[in-house]
Amino acid sequence: MEKLHVEPVNFQQWVPLKGLKVCIVFEGRDGAGKGGTIKAITERVSPRVFRVVALPAPTEREKSQMYVQRYAPHFPAAGEVVIFDRSWYNRAGVERVMGFCTEQQVKTFLEVAPGFEKLMVGSALGPGTP
Repeated sequence: MEKLHVEPVNFQQWVPLKGLKVCIVFEGRDGAGKGGTIKAITERVSPRVFRVVALPAPTEREKSQMYVQRYAPHFPAAGEVVIFDRSWYNRAGVERVMGFCTEQQVKTFLEVAPGFEKLMVGSALGPGTP
């Protein structure tokens, strides 16, 4: 593990140097090892560069918004890496399987998600990018 810890440290120096905005998304079932992997990655890096986001169940207010809207405030600024312990795809995966959302909500999410991600990537490229 010691050799592997060098890479995230190098990465945390490169991201601010280049002004990058990085999202890393971990998806998977409970007990799949997401938390342990995230812990191993973040063990030796600075919380000023790396931030882990694990959103709780949506509030009543968040339930009335676009599903992906609750993730946007957590996106990285230039020079930051945000690790999502589950992402907006939770709606189409876990929530669907567990019966926490309707098929119509899943359908709407699957229609909205690609455009949301295009906007996300476009804003990461910088000003003036569509």
